[in-house]
Amino acid sequence: MSNILHSQERGDVLAHVSGNLRRFRLAAGLSQVALAEASGISRRMIVALEGGDANISLSSLDKLAAAMGVGFVDLVRDPARAPSAEINEVTWRGTGPESAAVLLGSAPAATEAQMWLWSLGPGERYEAEPDPAGWHEMIFVTEGTLRLELSGVAKDYPAGSFAVYATDRAYAYANPGEGVVRFVRNVVA
Repeated sequence: MSNILHSQERGDVLAHVSGNLRRFRLAAGLSQVALAEASGISRRMIVALEGGDANISLSSLDKLAAAMGVGFVDLVRDPARAPSAEINEVTWRGTGPESAAVLLGSAPAATEAQMWLWSLGPGERYEAEPDPAGWHEMIFVTEGTLRLELSGVAKDYPAGSFAVYATDRAYAYANPGEGVVRFVRNVVA
């Protein structure tokens, strides 16, 4: 499965995205057309997102957030909760029930810091789009062996190991094993 957030799989998160996108767009004084031009995301996609009926990639959400001057977390956070570092929302699912990414929380950094809890079922793969220059990730594998691919070069990380790397290039997570892989992912911008 790709890095697409699917409406039929994550109604709560996409409902947050729908309301938050509209609220932040209006607060920024942007029409849907202006937001489309500023973000590079089609007006049609923006209309569908605000209507709660669209699938979107995580990187496209980043582009929309940047165009409005807010963070990715601001778009996916439940607006009914008091502001806090805790988010605890599933934002990606693979094809198997064991594969999921939960955005655990976020903290201020130069721009932003996020903590995620990921799991990948056997044979599952997540391909990410490159982030802007200056973004980094830190992963810590808690179970199984994670295959991390950076610019097409793969390296396996068994439980108890970690990696720190820039994400301004193509990267992917894969589970080449037969058991579930679990890891903590920190994103720093």
